[in-house]
Amino acid sequence: MKREEKDIIVNNLVDQLNGSPHFYLTDTSELNAEATSLLRRRCFESKIKMVVVKNTLLKRALDKTDYNVEELYDVLKGSTAIMFTKTGNTPAKVIKEFRKKFEKPLIKAAYVEESIYIGNDQLENLVNIKSKEELLGDIIGLLQSPMKTVISQLKSGNNVLAGVLETLSDKKE
Repeated sequence: MKREEKDIIVNNLVDQLNGSPHFYLTDTSELNAEATSLLRRRCFESKIKMVVVKNTLLKRALDKTDYNVEELYDVLKGSTAIMFTKTGNTPAKVIKEFRKKFEKPLIKAAYVEESIYIGNDQLENLVNIKSKEELLGDIIGLLQSPMKTVISQLKSGNNVLAGVLETLSDKKE
């Protein structure tokens, strides 16, 4: 491959890395063509872009990004596929589900929510990370809970309150 071609690939990777707030580095080696196709299809359905890259080109691209990810350089060995995503836990969920039938992909590392996770043993931690939408839903639920309680108490006490007011008005006469 010529240097110009490599530069184009590196620049493309830099754009993808900068455009994606989260990415996973995975090992998909030893997956047959059918399994690889199935994994790519599941990634596509989950809005994950999966690209197989050369480690040296990925390292050059990481050097040019806005991220501080020198810790990832140690895992750039062997076959590497990178998964780009807008939602931090989606690739982990896809990988966990996929590994019910297949042994791979293995997680080499992940950059999620500005944190670095290294090693396949981090899969459960990555699955349990809540996305921005899930966190907003939790916050809205927590904020609505006291309001719902007050409203339900006012509704249930409606008859009691009317009775108290009627009694008080009768006493004044």
